[in-house]
Amino acid sequence: MQQYIQPDKIRIGILGGGQLGRMMIQSAINLNLPVCCLDPDPNAPCKHVATEFTVGNLNDFDTVYAFGQDKDVISIEIENVNVEALKKLQSEGKKVFPQPEIIELIKDKGLQKIFYQENNIPSPAFFLVKDKSDIAQYASSFPFFQKLRTGGYDGKGVVKLSSADLLDSAFDAPSVLETLIDFDKEISVIVARNERGDINCFPAVECAFNPEANLVEFLFSPANISEDIEKQAIEIAVNIATKLNIIGILAVEMFVTKQGKVLVNEIAPRAHNSGHHSIEGNVTSQFEQHIRAIINLPLGDTSIVRPAVMINLLGEKGHEGAARYEGLDEALGQSGVYVHLYGKAMTKPFRKMGHITVTDKNIDEARRKAIVLKNLVKIVS
Repeated sequence: MQQYIQPDKIRIGILGGGQLGRMMIQSAINLNLPVCCLDPDPNAPCKHVATEFTVGNLNDFDTVYAFGQDKDVISIEIENVNVEALKKLQSEGKKVFPQPEIIELIKDKGLQKIFYQENNIPSPAFFLVKDKSDIAQYASSFPFFQKLRTGGYDGKGVVKLSSADLLDSAFDAPSVLETLIDFDKEISVIVARNERGDINCFPAVECAFNPEANLVEFLFSPANISEDIEKQAIEIAVNIATKLNIIGILAVEMFVTKQGKVLVNEIAPRAHNSGHHSIEGNVTSQFEQHIRAIINLPLGDTSIVRPAVMINLLGEKGHEGAARYEGLDEALGQSGVYVHLYGKAMTKPFRKMGHITVTDKNIDEARRKAIVLKNLVKIVS
């Protein structure tokens, strides 16, 4: 029997109005899907592209509950939301994807680590601490990365503790102490799952980080890894998505050790920085794939169209105020260069202001162009 879909009758609500929501809406527009956003910032990137834009606190029960009342499907672009309101909406028949219990688990890095442990998912060893005073008891196991259990994002909420002498710089809050891994590289796999149970993964990408901001600086697709490493990474991502029973997309960030093992670092139940290249680099973008998954459409082809490098455009150090973009004219004059600006009027050091994707016939040529562009395009005030 023929299935009929009326896209304009499916109201999607997104909690969060940042750049991830903005790019999600841009994909939804192609399917004539109305997308409404809730965000505390009256000038959030989604403001001018959402069907409806509501200003409100993402952590307030009544605000989130009221926002979801007239939506058919509710999703997120940030984990820091009121989960109890989403649970109530779900109990009343609203579709909430990813499911509230998954958001609740993933937003707490301690619960994440316990989930890996209980499900035999390879991940670095860890200890849970209540506050700074607890850390000293693990002195024999230094060095660590200390990660706040909740509230961290974009490299914030993480500090490296090389020895007990550095405890003054430690967070005095519930945290995960994760043993340092002597890794060869960091990779990411984005996996999607719809209500039908269909699962599809994007090819693994390789991430290079800005050491000062702890943010992705470059992303390379495909990753320079062996078939065996790629197979391990895909199997891990599929296993996690299956164990969680997630609907939507899931980004799985992983370490590749020098011994050729793959270990999970963190996961995110939403569109992710490590998938931005997919807009031009893959047949289906991560944003379209998430939309397809949450309204139970067939998942799209994730094959690589052309090798791609993504550059995060971060606000320059020493600059805070109205954003100005240097070097865009020259950048846009080059073939295979795609600029995405996020609509943020104000810049500040290391703020994500946009990204550039470079595609080319091979990854080496795309990398060469990307390095030039990284030094050319600057966001200043």
